[in-house]
Amino acid sequence: MTPDTKRNAGRADYLLSALLIAGGLALTGVSLMQLSERGEIHFAQATEPTETQPSVPAGKSDGPAEPKPGGTRPTTPAPEPARPDADAQKAGAKPALPPAPAEKMGEPIRK
Repeated sequence: MTPDTKRNAGRADYLLSALLIAGGLALTGVSLMQLSERGEIHFAQATEPTETQPSVPAGKSDGPAEPKPGGTRPTTPAPEPARPDADAQKAGAKPALPPAPAEKMGEPIRK
């Protein structure tokens, strides 16, 4: 190609891309205008702010207890380990998890 044909080809490509972008923007504008005429455009909105005072549960005259910093959270029933120690197993405690399959156990580490 000669320099003139390269320059003309570059201009043609630039013109074609500009026309495609302009056509896409025009099509988007027409579509939005049609949707707005039908009233089908809905914009996302944030949720309403929550109440400043927490609601009181049914059957209680006062609200929830005040949080105490550094307190422990009670659990009912108390958590148990998945695999009890040897003494607990001898006493009759069953492990919560089944033993691992043989193919997932590796060889012992040798020093």
